Amino acid sequence: MALQSFGDINALPEGCIANVLSLTSPKDACRLSAVVSTFGSASRSDVVWGRFLPSDYREVIAAVNDPDVLLSQFRSKMDLYLYLSDHPILIDGSRKSFSLEKSSGKKCYMIAARDLIIIWGDTPRYWRWIPLPESRFPEVAELLTVCRFEIRGKISTKMLSPGTCYVAYLVFTLRAETTGLFRAETNGLHNNPAEVFVELTGHERVKSWVFIDSDRSYQRMVEIAADVNANDIRQPTPRGDGWMEVKLGEYFVEGGEHADLEFGVLRMRHGYWKRGFICQGIEVRPKAAALPSSSGLASRIRTFILRERGRYKRGPYGSRRNPIDSYATVNQLEGKATY
Repeated sequence: MALQSFGDINALPEGCIANVLSLTSPKDACRLSAVVSTFGSASRSDVVWGRFLPSDYREVIAAVNDPDVLLSQFRSKMDLYLYLSDHPILIDGSRKSFSLEKSSGKKCYMIAARDLIIIWGDTPRYWRWIPLPESRFPEVAELLTVCRFEIRGKISTKMLSPGTCYVAYLVFTLRAETTGLFRAETNGLHNNPAEVFVELTGHERVKSWVFIDSDRSYQRMVEIAADVNANDIRQPTPRGDGWMEVKLGEYFVEGGEHADLEFGVLRMRHGYWKRGFICQGIEVRPKAAALPSSSGLASRIRTFILRERGRYKRGPYGSRRNPIDSYATVNQLEGKATY
């Protein structure tokens, strides 16, 4: 059916519009409120944003030091959603942070260095725990000097959003005097790659290789050994918060697994002394998805409104004439709404 055969969305009751928007996505709802004026107040409804928040968000927030004080700051579920999208909150005694992926409402966590297993991490000779203003956690782990470099963490799949591909990232920074993450040889500086992994408890471990030192590794990619091709080694990238991150691996959470997702750094290729590495934690967040086109958005809205049309005819919004009798207004979405 052509888009031009759609009707006047502005004639729909606000409750109907709120139901339609709650079946889309947070980004759809925000964009549509800018395209169609009638969507404005409906797009801020608790009906809409209550659907976008994780079903167990109150249980997660209960792990904050004072959850009632936190919740009292927000007048609506939309305000709470937007806050959690931009401001990770500390939970579990400041050993984890929780936030929402803004465009989807999927759950994101960072596990603090203090909640990770760091080999020799409790030995002051090798590692020290210090506060760092740039960190979201009270303390970070700084590598003083160590030969064996191993960091592991885990999270229960029950804490993650089902039906979602998650990626684990090591979040870190480097001191200017970093050593041991690369090595000097007669033919120049060669990288010291790290072997990393992701594994669901009881399943096969998926291993790969990464570089920790981004500048040196990018400029001097070489064949490290016969079984490790430098072109297959992932590079670290800068984050928006001033830290660096490197991908450890990914796993699709179907839901119902009830197991631990484990991840970390197993070893570095060359076992000489290292220093200058600072670990903030390991972040687990949804894998970035390809953005659907505006035409896809229009199609979804058309489907949702047709669904509401059937409900309207059955009477939940009164007995007056169904205002949807053509597809004209949705044509705006095709030309103006972008995802």
